[in-house]
Amino acid sequence: MTFRTIRCDGLPASRSPFRVVDREDRELEWVNDFPDAQCVRGVQPLTLRSYANLSLPFVRWWNQQPNVDIRNFRAEQFTESTLVDYVRSQVDRRPKPSPEHINMRSTMPRRLFRFHFYQDMPHSPYLIQRSWYCRSPLGYGRGRTATASADLKLKVPQRVIQPLSREQVQRFWHSFRTARDPAMVALMLLNGLRSREVLALQLEDLLFGEAQVRVHGKGARLRLLPLPPETIRPLRCYLQTERPLTNASQVFVSLKGHARGRAMTPAGLRSLFRHHRKTSSVAQANPHRFRHTFGSDMVCAGVSLPALQRLMGHAHIQTTLLYIQLAPQDVFAEYARAVAQITRLAQPPLV
Repeated sequence: MTFRTIRCDGLPASRSPFRVVDREDRELEWVNDFPDAQCVRGVQPLTLRSYANLSLPFVRWWNQQPNVDIRNFRAEQFTESTLVDYVRSQVDRRPKPSPEHINMRSTMPRRLFRFHFYQDMPHSPYLIQRSWYCRSPLGYGRGRTATASADLKLKVPQRVIQPLSREQVQRFWHSFRTARDPAMVALMLLNGLRSREVLALQLEDLLFGEAQVRVHGKGARLRLLPLPPETIRPLRCYLQTERPLTNASQVFVSLKGHARGRAMTPAGLRSLFRHHRKTSSVAQANPHRFRHTFGSDMVCAGVSLPALQRLMGHAHIQTTLLYIQLAPQDVFAEYARAVAQITRLAQPPLV
């Protein structure tokens, strides 16, 4: 039996539009109940789609196991050994998914179990939990044995932010032939917007009088950012000379073809960047790489981490910390400066 994710736009607003179905388009209810509940909470559509897509590999694997009724989700069938076997099957796949994807996929069985049975997945018959003996905080009294579920997540290589060089940015910028494209890239490069945030911009979000822009970020978080003159100029040029007459409320629309005047789609933006990468020969250029370049430039310019977190719309400052990456020469310069100061303070005063 083959399972897939489909989109159903005619459903009530309280249900997720993304459904996991089988070959006959029959829904797998115990999977779809979870995103439906998250939809009631107001979770964004992109997150609902990710829940459905992350459930698919587990559903397909679980359907291949012996003595399994795929439409009957029973608690006694699931232990952490089930989860270990599932993670092992993902590791053995060819091509092998990245550790990040395997970790995200392995969280879905836990979430589904907790959602349906209101408890954590029970421990497996064999020991995959850690136990240790701990005393009271003050060091007296009877101790107790603490247990915790073993960490089943794969080790993920440290993420390295790789911004574009100034020469690469200039080459990419010189490939533009319209006013719309530099306006979009300026929002990514000078304001740090995500590609989805750029496409979601409404005309009413551009506050040219205050030199500000309203950005609707992840998790429906709204942030107000300054608009520098270098961004305002291409935006005004695009709006006044190039944007077609249309009823679309989005700032960026298609300029030609059958979709002229319609809001740009993520697929259209990817196609646009493929064209410019080929024209400029900057293979590393993509929307998120421009956002990384913005974050790295802000750190080099001395912007504080809390301010950069607010500018980039990060929910956690740990994400912002990724942009603090010192080159070896920077480390050596800091070390030499510190040694010089220590040596100066350690010298005896002249009589």
